[in-house]
Amino acid sequence: MATGSLYAAARQAGTPRSLDEFEPVSRVPRQEYARAYRYIARELGLAIEPADPTTYLPRFASDLDIPDEAERRARDLLNQTAPKGIHSGKSPVGLAAGALYAGALLVNEKITQQEIAEVTEVSEVTIRNRYQELLDAYEDAGANSNAAAD
Repeated sequence: MATGSLYAAARQAGTPRSLDEFEPVSRVPRQEYARAYRYIARELGLAIEPADPTTYLPRFASDLDIPDEAERRARDLLNQTAPKGIHSGKSPVGLAAGALYAGALLVNEKITQQEIAEVTEVSEVTIRNRYQELLDAYEDAGANSNAAAD
């Protein structure tokens, strides 16, 4: 219950932390404190919105020593693709990781999926998948806005 309460408090405060980040400091399995969190949220009627992937960008970009321009491109990528429903049902940490990889590539910053995976604790496969989905949706949005301008 304590770990579930701490996670609920972090979510309400808008502090970007994933359930997985609590595992090393909790003395109970992830499944137990995730269940406790859902119980607390339900019983207290907490209206907690899904985590915004952009809230993870500053911390991850800092940990990876990624330039500000790459972080800005990642943020733009996430903001432009959110209305297309790409974020729905996907881990915000995975989306942030994929966006950082894409943002770095867009500004010719050399970084590997493995480096991002180590910092974000997201698999390279997830980074690859989210990166491709985000770029595809971003390109579609750009093509649609260019068509509308013609």
